[in-house]
Amino acid sequence: MMGKIICVGLGPGDPELMSVRADRLVRAAHNVAYFRKAGRSGQARRIVEGMLAPQAVEYPMEYPVTTEIAFDSATYNDVLARFYDDWAGRLADLAQTGDIVVLCEGDPFFYGSFMHLHVRLQGRCDVEVVPGITGMTGCWHATGVPMTWGDDVLSVLMGTLSEAELVRHMTGADALAIMKTGRNLPKVRRALASAGRLQDAWLVERGTMPGQRVARLTETTIDDCPYFAIVLVHGRGRRPVAVEAAAGAAA
Repeated sequence: MMGKIICVGLGPGDPELMSVRADRLVRAAHNVAYFRKAGRSGQARRIVEGMLAPQAVEYPMEYPVTTEIAFDSATYNDVLARFYDDWAGRLADLAQTGDIVVLCEGDPFFYGSFMHLHVRLQGRCDVEVVPGITGMTGCWHATGVPMTWGDDVLSVLMGTLSEAELVRHMTGADALAIMKTGRNLPKVRRALASAGRLQDAWLVERGTMPGQRVARLTETTIDDCPYFAIVLVHGRGRRPVAVEAAAGAAA
């Protein structure tokens, strides 16, 4: 019987932040695929530890070694494209005999690796995607401060952008979520300083996961941080304030 590919968004890291639907699908899965780096278990697999059925068959999709290749080079693009082409074919073949659940941390359609498989699977088999809480959502809740107010404009930036591009976006937005920090952290810090936003920036490492760390960016001295780390700048937009309170504040 023809099956389908179901990509399940696992949320920001804490298994208890998965949706009820995602939890049900993961526990009932007979075939489970997930991305990981060679030699590592993979974050998505760690999130579901203890949840998979004993008879579940696992298919680790190991990224090709590309750290020594510039991410914006043609070679990097070609290596990853071939990787996604290969696994899209494998998953489509597996789906000929039954459902396969693909694990994806965060939300699959928000910078998730599954997006590259999704476009390759169209017309080849039935595909379903289950939304998940994004990693940045888990991180800004970890700060205990609301992220956006009123008319605030939130910009989501990649630390891989050039310093000039980072400064341009940081200057024009009210609230900021900067992903893919890692070795880009010094550049991100300099850009925030140039945009006049450094004093308001937070660094959240492993949000909602064991080892979570939340600190003002100005109070950290590290030049590198884990892959699961986000820099945040909260908005300060329009908020309803009673007329009496506003008059008292002005006085």
